[in-house]
Amino acid sequence: MGLFTGLATLPLAPVRGVVWVAERLHDEAHRQLYDPEVIKQRLEEVAEARERGELTEEEAAREEDELVRRLMSQGPPGGGLEV
Repeated sequence: MGLFTGLATLPLAPVRGVVWVAERLHDEAHRQLYDPEVIKQRLEEVAEARERGELTEEEAAREEDELVRRLMSQGPPGGGLEV
């Protein structure tokens, strides 16, 4: 980026910073939602909560269905922001 371009686009720097932060937040949220290890750990937590009686069979089944769906889908291809 040249000097003139850098000076001309300087007012946009905060916007670029916000976009960068939003992209990082999206990437981390995507990782937490679709990471197979995180999903497997949550499935174990649901099974333990069912055994302790903290979740009904219906609640546990709903939660497990959602977790398995996420595990099977692995999210959108590329994992980045879709434009």
